[in-house]
Amino acid sequence: MKKYLLAGITGLALLACILLLYMALKRPESRAPVAESIELTDSRTKRGEYLVKHVTACLGCHSKRDWNLYGAPIVGHPGAGGSCLSKKWGMPGLVCPPNITPDKSTGLGSWTDGEIMRAIREGVDRHGEALFPLMPYTAYRHLSDEDTRAITAYLRTLKRRAGEVGKTDVDFPVSFFIKLVPQPLTGPVKAPPRGETAAYGEYLATVAGCDACHTPTDDQKNPILDKRFAGGYEFRSPFGLVRSPNITPHETGIKSWSKATFIQRFHAFKDKKARVEVHPGKNTPMPWLEYAGMTAEDLGAIYTYLRTLPAVEHRVEVRPPG
Repeated sequence: MKKYLLAGITGLALLACILLLYMALKRPESRAPVAESIELTDSRTKRGEYLVKHVTACLGCHSKRDWNLYGAPIVGHPGAGGSCLSKKWGMPGLVCPPNITPDKSTGLGSWTDGEIMRAIREGVDRHGEALFPLMPYTAYRHLSDEDTRAITAYLRTLKRRAGEVGKTDVDFPVSFFIKLVPQPLTGPVKAPPRGETAAYGEYLATVAGCDACHTPTDDQKNPILDKRFAGGYEFRSPFGLVRSPNITPHETGIKSWSKATFIQRFHAFKDKKARVEVHPGKNTPMPWLEYAGMTAEDLGAIYTYLRTLPAVEHRVEVRPPG
């Protein structure tokens, strides 16, 4: 009996070792980057600037920020790399948003346009390694081909800035699991026609990350789908705990908000007076300063889309005591 038990234990240990070796050597799913050289037209770079600064909010993560001012405005060189986030920020190790300026040694200067587009939407770097999904490529995969070209074109126009940030170092076993997240696109991606419609609002809300931030997760960090947009996602930082609010059309959400109120809530942050000094513990993870630059039409489209969602009763205490 002991002989069989020992053989079973040995077999399980061997299987575990084989699985660990497989995961250690496994590379994420990916496809070859498209062989494309993007023309930097004026209209394309302007569209890219709008998306980068006010919709996808790329620079908010890839730049240093002043957490002593409300909304944490960008300081220093935009795109030259963000501050590393540690376990104090709820990360499984150290996650460092890299330099995305056109610097050849530390930024994207040596990347091809196809490699940049693949990283944005498919979650692998130029060497085919998985990006940590703090980079919201699972949302960005819905970016249209042309909007992704526009973002790439605008990133090419950023002022070069050499600056090596820290190296991302994710703890085991998360370092293995993130290899399973990237998924290659299987065909062209188009956006709905622009306009103040629910379809275009859904497109903007998706690539802006509204769904991801306003949907609570379970203990395994999987979104609770029957509470989509109902708030309660927890942001942990050295400053404390903040939960996202409910933005469904329920009394506990934004049912009482008019479209004008919704738009003005964002546009109020265009005024630099809104960037008041604040204790970091009273700051917000919501990128108000970035989204404030969205047009009234685009914000109206998001509002129109949110009104089509199921009204979910979920009262959220955004800043719980302690």
